[in-house]
Amino acid sequence: MKPTPAGWPRLSLSIYYNDPAKAIDWLCTVFGFETRLRVEEKGRILHSELTYGEAVVMVSHTGTRPNHPGFPPAASPRSFDGRMTQSAMLYVDDVDEHYKQASAGGAKIIEAPADHDYGAEYWTDRSYGALDLEGHLWWFTQRLR
Repeated sequence: MKPTPAGWPRLSLSIYYNDPAKAIDWLCTVFGFETRLRVEEKGRILHSELTYGEAVVMVSHTGTRPNHPGFPPAASPRSFDGRMTQSAMLYVDDVDEHYKQASAGGAKIIEAPADHDYGAEYWTDRSYGALDLEGHLWWFTQRLR
């Protein structure tokens, strides 16, 4: 397998928000992402790249893509009465500290930090689940063993 382009993980994801500018600020403040790129035109986020370590998340507007007429319209969980459309998992260095920051910042915690031991043959992680400001589900995890 060839290496990925510099600065890009093998997998990145796009998440769509009704108010992506607000979501970018919120994700950076509450979950600790950093803005690497933000492309705007006429008050609309056309493309953005947020990073957390080597992870890359792209955030943009819900709706249709004028430059990609064949794409299905993008939607936020808010458009579906909060139904989960996807979830993302991100490894962090200290899940309990991350949980405190996210809780204080207004993330809706759906599962408090807990250890998940898959047995001596596998691993033990500590993780928690949270919903962001538009209802996307995020799991934050720390490898313990």
